[in-house]
Amino acid sequence: MRSYVVTGGRTRPEGAALDPATLVEAAVIGSAPGLDPDQRRVLDMCRGGGLSVAEIAGHARLPMTAALIVVGDLIAGGQLAARATSRPTELPSVELMQEVLDGLRNLAV
Repeated sequence: MRSYVVTGGRTRPEGAALDPATLVEAAVIGSAPGLDPDQRRVLDMCRGGGLSVAEIAGHARLPMTAALIVVGDLIAGGQLAARATSRPTELPSVELMQEVLDGLRNLAV
């Protein structure tokens, strides 16, 4: 029931696509009137520096879907800003991964 109230019955965030690894940080200094308690708590968490949506969900004790919606709403309202996350442009080769696996197996023997 609480998740339904926090998200207003929505099951998906509006606006920008977010994932659990998306880093966000506070975009406003000072108070932000008109926020509900969960939004205010998330904004306060992000004032100390960037956090991933997964970290926010854990600290706020929110289900991931609810955290994505709350964070999405705060980004849409201009209270939070999403930082670009770096993703590898190239995956490691199969040969390299096999060498790592073989090395780990040798350590276990």
